[in-house]
Amino acid sequence: MAVPEILFLCTGNSCRSILAEVTLNGLAQGKVHATSAGSHPTGTVHPRSIALLQNEGFSTAGLSSKSWDDLATSPDIVITVCASAAGETCPAYLGPALRAHWGVEDPAKVTGTEAEINAAFENAYRILRQRIEALLDLPVAELLADDPDKLRTELARIGHLGEE
Repeated sequence: MAVPEILFLCTGNSCRSILAEVTLNGLAQGKVHATSAGSHPTGTVHPRSIALLQNEGFSTAGLSSKSWDDLATSPDIVITVCASAAGETCPAYLGPALRAHWGVEDPAKVTGTEAEINAAFENAYRILRQRIEALLDLPVAELLADDPDKLRTELARIGHLGEE
């Protein structure tokens, strides 16, 4: 059975989708593989994202802000991580893939003290990690092949974990 490809999609591909990509790949042990992209990539990965991931023990070598136009493979699953509740427009992936939405507030838009900004990045990471760990508890490849509707339902449920 092929390793499912998951695309974490956002607008800028500098914070949340990067955090999700690196965290999933670091924890997945080959069960699934993630990439990330943006509909309008910023061109750089946010330095606080890199620092947070390194502090968590993940490699950040080779990270870049990528466009969804440059994807090498078609994903099996697309998870948007933009915060539509905050009025942010989520890009709509139109290719053939199972879709889910895991909205997370954009830490790059937070202003305030260093502590407040760092707390926003930590909060986004904590929410994404909780959801990724729940995803990795599922037999993703089997559900994708045998019961995609159940997988879609589970991804929607997971997308609400960590909400206040």
